[in-house]
Amino acid sequence: MYQHEEIINKIAQDKINFELGTKLLEEEKYNFEILFAFLKNYIFNSIPDKTDYNTETYQNAINTIPLKPTYTSIVILKSFTPKIAFNKLAKLPKNENTKTIISLVWIFKVTDTERRNTECKNGCGHFWHQNLKHEN
Repeated sequence: MYQHEEIINKIAQDKINFELGTKLLEEEKYNFEILFAFLKNYIFNSIPDKTDYNTETYQNAINTIPLKPTYTSIVILKSFTPKIAFNKLAKLPKNENTKTIISLVWIFKVTDTERRNTECKNGCGHFWHQNLKHEN
């Protein structure tokens, strides 16, 4: 597991504080395209309804992103279906990268929490749900 993958999964599992985790991702000097691709894959895999992806949990995640709702990335996420929104997010100017990553990490945190509380509550084969240590 890459460092950024571990950070993202620790954030999602509340094993590391959201703000601290996103700062760690920034400090890691991540490659936006790579991190974006990982987050897109994580989000799409954590949403139960693979035919639509636009579930109540996904909508709740978008509506609770801890950023101003007028930021471009959030407006796009609220205005378009997930697949179209992600295509538009990938094409935003570089100065939108941090807000986009924060938004996507939050969405994954919410959708993966729902998955752990439903699909994975009696155990699962996801190694990232078992092998992460708690940090503050």
